[in-house]
Amino acid sequence: MKIELEELLAQALAKLAGAALNVEVDRRSIVVERARDAQHGDYASNIAMRLAKAAGLRPRELAGAIVAALPASPLLARAEVAGAGFINFHLASAAQFEALRRVLEMGERYGTSNAGRGRRVLVEFVSANPTGPLHVGHGRQAAYGATLSNLLRATGHAVQREYYINDAGRQVDILTASVWVRYLQAAGSTLPFPQNGYRADYVNAIAASLRALRGTTLEFPAAAVLAGLPADAPAGDKEAYIDALIAKMRALLGAAGYAAVLELALEAMLADIRADLAGFGVEFESWFSERALARSGAVERTLARLHELGQTYEQDGALWLRTTTHGDSEDRVLVRANGAQTYFAPDLSYHMDKRSRGFELMIDVWGADHHGYIDRMRAGLVALGQPGASFEVCLMQFVSLYRGEQKIPMGKRDGQFVTLRQLREEVGNDACRVFYLMRSHDQHLDFDLELAKSRSNDNPVYYLQYAHARVASVMKQLAARGLAYDAAEALASLARLDGPHEAAIITALRAYPDTIALAAVNRTPHTLVHQLRELAQAFHTWYNAAQFIVDDSATRNARLALAQGVQQVLRNGLALLGAGAPDSM
Repeated sequence: MKIELEELLAQALAKLAGAALNVEVDRRSIVVERARDAQHGDYASNIAMRLAKAAGLRPRELAGAIVAALPASPLLARAEVAGAGFINFHLASAAQFEALRRVLEMGERYGTSNAGRGRRVLVEFVSANPTGPLHVGHGRQAAYGATLSNLLRATGHAVQREYYINDAGRQVDILTASVWVRYLQAAGSTLPFPQNGYRADYVNAIAASLRALRGTTLEFPAAAVLAGLPADAPAGDKEAYIDALIAKMRALLGAAGYAAVLELALEAMLADIRADLAGFGVEFESWFSERALARSGAVERTLARLHELGQTYEQDGALWLRTTTHGDSEDRVLVRANGAQTYFAPDLSYHMDKRSRGFELMIDVWGADHHGYIDRMRAGLVALGQPGASFEVCLMQFVSLYRGEQKIPMGKRDGQFVTLRQLREEVGNDACRVFYLMRSHDQHLDFDLELAKSRSNDNPVYYLQYAHARVASVMKQLAARGLAYDAAEALASLARLDGPHEAAIITALRAYPDTIALAAVNRTPHTLVHQLRELAQAFHTWYNAAQFIVDDSATRNARLALAQGVQQVLRNGLALLGAGAPDSM
């Protein structure tokens, strides 16, 4: 409906062009929104107020001209000027039921559109370092990225979901050393565990697998390992100690031995991550390895291209990128004086690879602590000749987990954290997916375990699913009474849905496609949760106030049609959120 009304406005403005309106109108500036107050109509637009100054007219004067130029439409009972220059639209009575007819006709396709026109989009999300199981913070990124991808697909975008495997960094080396120390300790070694190592039980499990696979071939005495190492914390520097331990491990095991431990650890962690995400209903079309990128020579080619474009310079022995030229707060180092690449170099190369694969838009879902990295990445892409608008970041704020009034601590390095798998096992996938999406991704989220498990109307997951199940129950009762739903009579009798409860439901059904479109454009899946709750609330209120299975068949079938419309939209919306729609609770 929103799109149809915007088209009517576009036709009216085209009719006024060169006459009452002497300015060029960008079609994208024509926006129609749902009216906040039903007394002001069903929809409203402020287009006259936005164009008045450029047109040299008073907003109300221009609004009146636009209303007069609106083409006749069976959708509209009337359009009128209100306030400072708003245009309010009142839908015709027949149009009020158009949304319900479309729901019943389109089924699972209701709410979809071709607004994206096949635009190729790569959504990269989660991309956690493969150094441990996914925790509850990663779960929020997974739920958000998956639903955002669903919304983009529902609006006609060609979407691919990708997980970037950070398998070439220092954290992977720390995991490798942690596994090796546990492997040695399991054989009776008195080697102390590094203060900066990964301490959780999963490291012991990988070490046990290493021993089963390689036996004693990777063993060395503790004295040989500790010889020449600096003091660990608290007496020394834990960072220097872990780096020295990694170097000693490389020297003792050799390239092949070190690689054996690293590959085993990575394989175990990635298998766990893949299984966890699949169990959460989150699938990726591609898994992209940082090590594979490095081996391909892509990073060197990117550095060479930047040099050819005159975008780099050397200073103090390091290679710098002129990111300040393209909007960053300072220039950034690509290669340090010791020859080691910074994280920026392969990350920039990776995003150039995305562009080379034909993706017009790259959406990255990052943790909030990466905020300072956005400008440099965009500047780097612009330095390479790419449009800055091709790169977009959605920053995820942190998750705090509560059990009652008690906040649960989380810390990956020391092993004090709740894994995504543990959370899913306790509250279920549906609760996880919806709870993660209840608040905007740029707001901190307090996840209430007890509420997520409760069977009450305060639990939004239960509230939505219960509305869906209630409709299924009504249809079962209908069959139990020996009655059948007559779709033809229902469509012919929609005028009987003339009460305020029915009107509230129809308004919510009509809003659903607009919500999908806006949630995709604004990257705000939480607005879908809120719209579904609004629909469920309207339905529960109606359910408690009216009988569905009444003697009069026309009224009965009309009410059943509306109930099934509610059920269909709830099912569609829950599917986009990654949650199920049960027929019984």
